Amino acid sequence: MSVHHLPPQEEMIRAFTSRDAEYEGIFITAVLTTGIFCRPTCPARKPLPKNVRFFQSVKDALDHGFRPCKRCRPLEPVGRAQEWITQLLSDLDQDPLRRWRDQDLRDRGLDPDRVRRWFQKHLGMTFQAYSRSRRLGHALGQMKQGKAMTKTAFDAGFESLSGFREAIERITGVRAGKASDTKVIYLHRLETPLGPMLAGATDLGLVLLEFIDRPMLPTQLERVQKRFPGVFVPTPNSLIDMLSGELKNYFQGTLTEFSVPLDIRGTEFQERTWRALLDVSYGKTASYLDLARTIGDSKAVRAVARANGDNRMAIVIPCHRIIGSDGSLTGYGGGLHRKKFLLELEAGSRTGDLFTDRCLM
Repeated sequence: MSVHHLPPQEEMIRAFTSRDAEYEGIFITAVLTTGIFCRPTCPARKPLPKNVRFFQSVKDALDHGFRPCKRCRPLEPVGRAQEWITQLLSDLDQDPLRRWRDQDLRDRGLDPDRVRRWFQKHLGMTFQAYSRSRRLGHALGQMKQGKAMTKTAFDAGFESLSGFREAIERITGVRAGKASDTKVIYLHRLETPLGPMLAGATDLGLVLLEFIDRPMLPTQLERVQKRFPGVFVPTPNSLIDMLSGELKNYFQGTLTEFSVPLDIRGTEFQERTWRALLDVSYGKTASYLDLARTIGDSKAVRAVARANGDNRMAIVIPCHRIIGSDGSLTGYGGGLHRKKFLLELEAGSRTGDLFTDRCLM
């Protein structure tokens, strides 16, 4: 790959020195004195700037004779979990109704405290709370299909109907008998070459796709819950599974238009803007003025820019295709270098180096 795709040298040095996660997938750092190459976020001691070289991809670093770092593991997809947690999450997917105890973890050779710390750090809840949420989410789905509450409760691993009622009422805020009417918003973490993303979907369509390190993510989650009153359940549904496959093909350069259904809700102006974004074709760009004209109000450039920034479905609703009238990249919530990567990908000048089907949340 040619060097012109990389950010300026000084910027990459700053990002590497500060371990800036926004640059994951943007460049690889090779160290001349050790012969290894690393992610931007490698925790190892940083070398002197004069001893580093930057490459666009893992392949470029390998082609120049560098070997991968054993600490940051640059050959693995960004955000990928260690093998022990990957297997545990896989088992949870296979049997979401299982009621886990600390001894079950010890029988696998896992320290319950270590498992708890991983889940709290990466998913914001303990392993037991995550497992319980999976069981409750499954139970809500069964009740929506008309399954009797008593059978649902015991199938979900609850020892008493009263305990099940209390759990349902705690997460839904309504009486258990009415829980079948509660809307469920499924959340799942997806790995991409540009870092982990959080996907959210109802039974009708996708409602969220954001980079997990985006500062605005908590605000977007609050907006989702406001627009789609219901409960968050940390498990994928069929639409998130569909999205995962389409994202994989997108980053490999073989998909130019997403077909996953979207559940678009915002103000009337936001919805007009977001639907206009969907008309900006793959490989093309438009300005904020172009977008304002498309929705029939050429004076609404600033309002269009705000709506563009409030888009909750990155990549799928392609706000990254909107640039300044002078051709500059302008702002992007996920980071300008991600925007640059996506535009270069769609222009056919680069592809994602790695992608995994393994999803973490």
